[in-house]
Amino acid sequence: MDTLKPESKVYVLNRPSADTPVRPLSRDYARELNPQQLAAVEKVNGPALVIAGAGSGKTRVLVYRVARLIDMGVDPASILLLTFTRKSAQEMLGRVGLLIGPQSDRVMGGTFHSVANILLRRFGRAIGLEPGFTILDRGDSEDLVNMVRGQIGPINTGKRFPRKKTIADMFSKCANTLQSLDDVLLNEYSHFGEYLTDLTKLQEGYESTKRQRQLVDYDDLLLRLRELLTVDEPARRMISETYRYLLVDEYQDTNRLQSEVVRKLASTHDNVMVVGDDSQSIYAFRGATFRNIMDFPTLFPGTQIFKLEENYRSTQSVLELANAIIEGATEKYSKTLFTQKKGGERPALVQAAGENPQSRFVAQKILELRDEGVPLNDIAVLFRSSFHAFDLEVELSKRDIPFIKRGGFKFIETAHVKDLLAHLRVIHNPLDTVSWHRVLLLIDGVGQKRAKDVIARLANTDTPCDVLRDITGRSSYGLRNLAAALDAVGHADDGLPTDQIQQMLEYYFPILKDQYDDYPKRIRDLEHLQVMAERYSSLGDFLADLTLEPPNESVVDIDAPDRDDERLILSTIHSAKGLEWRCVFVIWLVDGRFPSSYSFLTEDDLEEERRLLYVAVTRAKQHLYLTFPINVYDKVTGSVLSKPSRFLDEVPADLVEAWSVVDEGEPYRWG
Repeated sequence: MDTLKPESKVYVLNRPSADTPVRPLSRDYARELNPQQLAAVEKVNGPALVIAGAGSGKTRVLVYRVARLIDMGVDPASILLLTFTRKSAQEMLGRVGLLIGPQSDRVMGGTFHSVANILLRRFGRAIGLEPGFTILDRGDSEDLVNMVRGQIGPINTGKRFPRKKTIADMFSKCANTLQSLDDVLLNEYSHFGEYLTDLTKLQEGYESTKRQRQLVDYDDLLLRLRELLTVDEPARRMISETYRYLLVDEYQDTNRLQSEVVRKLASTHDNVMVVGDDSQSIYAFRGATFRNIMDFPTLFPGTQIFKLEENYRSTQSVLELANAIIEGATEKYSKTLFTQKKGGERPALVQAAGENPQSRFVAQKILELRDEGVPLNDIAVLFRSSFHAFDLEVELSKRDIPFIKRGGFKFIETAHVKDLLAHLRVIHNPLDTVSWHRVLLLIDGVGQKRAKDVIARLANTDTPCDVLRDITGRSSYGLRNLAAALDAVGHADDGLPTDQIQQMLEYYFPILKDQYDDYPKRIRDLEHLQVMAERYSSLGDFLADLTLEPPNESVVDIDAPDRDDERLILSTIHSAKGLEWRCVFVIWLVDGRFPSSYSFLTEDDLEEERRLLYVAVTRAKQHLYLTFPINVYDKVTGSVLSKPSRFLDEVPADLVEAWSVVDEGEPYRWG
């Protein structure tokens, strides 16, 4: 039936295409972005994957895309920006505001967890969460684990049952990787495998208690959001339709749980842009998975892929080396980094005879660079594992080069190293009450008062081991064992520090297992301490080099004269991601150290090591030195490490300049 009256006049509304702005744009985006960046920014609807090479301006793309969406007339409140830190979100939205004005204040931006908190407080009743639920911090979570353990007993814990922090770490890994507890135990905590049944009971009690008491730990924020988006269809649709445009930063660092949450948040529209670099996926140990960025086009069919390849950080010489390293990756999004900064000196590939010559080279070259005008805080030494820098820390301190160490612990601050050194110090100086205090507190049955009493008795004797043997009571067994070990080490025939450390390690190892749940990782540090001692003939000289400052101070606090506030940066590569320096040293590029011998077991682990080297190389803006010692004995594998990193095998010789470190007066020799 025709409902139009004869006098009605029809006015037809035009239907604009989805990618056509509804009003003139306020900025000339083509002038402010390079062509690759512009293509990504102009993408409006549908899934998009932006592969952002190192130093290629990924943050600029996110900022300009949010600005352009608002500029086109998209409601700012329908845009959700997910980042890994609150600071990142604030900085990005602040930059959007400078581009587009105060409308950016209505964009929802934050971390996955902060956004989950907001959504759960609004919609959580559907899964049994009241708006006033309590979020547990990590300390609270560990205390709850302990409380539940006491309530559900009896648990056959035994002497080596993991501590509350370790248990909380296990539960967290289960959440972030969506693995079962038995899989996590098998893969990462196999030395606690005998307690699987008891730990499973404890995990069930922990989860039950949280739900009963309206408690949510940090990992639960995402787990419960995933649960909400799965079981409550109306809530999922409402949330998805509210946030019509999703942007995710650092997507290569997301875990399985975060990937599932993104998929569900975008269920009604698929307007998701994720930005990341598969070549910089290096956080598997935190639960991140390389597969998320590789499988994004499968998760979101019809994904358009953009590549950012123009680098604004490094010289072309550095980038050519980085391209060659990552070219050998078995699975990747192919890209070639380039820059308008042509030329630049070739990276140096530096061979040293051993670890200490490597350290001496790095220290000497740093001083030369500083004399040439490069400030210390624009120089970084990067390494695969924290213990790789221990010898270098000593060398820098001897030369009064101040430094800051990031990632892991500084050598003399690690508890297990301090434990072992304390035993050596009381051998060298029986009057060292500070070290006696630390040693005694490691013995079963010795508390603060007992330690104080024992130290008082030791102060009045020339034969401390005899005093230890004469003490009775609960601690007598441990004290006698200590006396026997100190006697044996102190009276060794040759008295070489490396042999003394080996003997002391045999005594300390059971204590290490009892004191630290992660003792398998700590053993490597102690064995490396023994390697460092090999060049010393005197225990006193060795200890003096390791204790250049009073006990309560660290080598990091040493002030060299006339250096103002400059500090050299020592950093694990994991802690260096996202940063840049004018000059970068990458040390210990030896097969077995980098890549780590532990990575040889699986192809995935080995590939992550390759990406780790790529990240290290791309931190350098101008000067890059790759160093490796040869003929170094590895006590863990029982082999001599003499082969440069396998990742260097694929690098054309003309991309690097080969150097060989020799002492004055020695002939030059390579290989």
